[in-house]
Amino acid sequence: MIRELTIISGKGGTGKTSIVASFASLAEKKVLADCDVDAADLHLILQPHIVEREDFVGGKTARITSEQCVGCGKCAQVCRFDAISLSGPANDLIAKTYMVDEIACEGCGLCTHMCPMGAVDFSPRINGEWYVSETRHGPMVHARLGIAEENSGKLVTTVRRKAQEIAETQGLDLVIIDGSPGIGCPVISSITGATLVLVVTEPTLSGLHDLERVASLTRHFGIPTAVCVNKSDINPEITADIRKSCNENGLEMLGEIRYDTEVTRAQIEGKSVVEYGHGFAAEDISALWDAVTARLQQITEHTKG
Repeated sequence: MIRELTIISGKGGTGKTSIVASFASLAEKKVLADCDVDAADLHLILQPHIVEREDFVGGKTARITSEQCVGCGKCAQVCRFDAISLSGPANDLIAKTYMVDEIACEGCGLCTHMCPMGAVDFSPRINGEWYVSETRHGPMVHARLGIAEENSGKLVTTVRRKAQEIAETQGLDLVIIDGSPGIGCPVISSITGATLVLVVTEPTLSGLHDLERVASLTRHFGIPTAVCVNKSDINPEITADIRKSCNENGLEMLGEIRYDTEVTRAQIEGKSVVEYGHGFAAEDISALWDAVTARLQQITEHTKG
């Protein structure tokens, strides 16, 4: 049975990826998947060597063939995204033709049906790339979304599916997923069907608020959810509020990580906190990993039973 551990956060900057990198050094028989495709940065610590590269096609884009355009303007009239303008090159009939702004185009395809001349081509659009890499901690699947591109949820699904395939092929039993912050489409794609979701939060008012939003999301999908408070000692009062919120909402607090300047030094060295091996943050993350492992085992045994 392949288990999936997804680490997410209600907002960016909580230390989620640093914790994932440390888990990567502690876990055995695992595949890593960086599903924060809009702002992937796990590779900065793990320094992957790419062994497979594939284009990601997440949708289609309209393009007008200027030689066929007669300038009727029907395509621009029906485009609700204002992506079509009379700014294309001349042809034998008119001084200007219509042209599609590929960044503004949402790929709905309506213009292709309205053009009487069949001048609008509706072709697949490359939105980014995804990779299979080797790291010092084993295989990793990650991706890069193009500038101003969308369909990140679909790309997350692609990354997760490939990570699962690698786990099956290589006889690995755990996929560790670095998910996206927030509660949007890529987050939903990161957590759906996961064995356990670990939410990393911080002791601030916004951290508490965003934790409650994320917990509501995982509760909606019925996914077992646990919580970790990073830099827990910088605001003990709000950390206590987070514990209270977890108790009231049926969330298990699996760990607290104290603020430690050694984390920054580890990042400068290009290592995870646990690899760097200095300071109490490394101790706290190791204890957190033990708690996460035990929770995963409980879920697995319950599922089998």
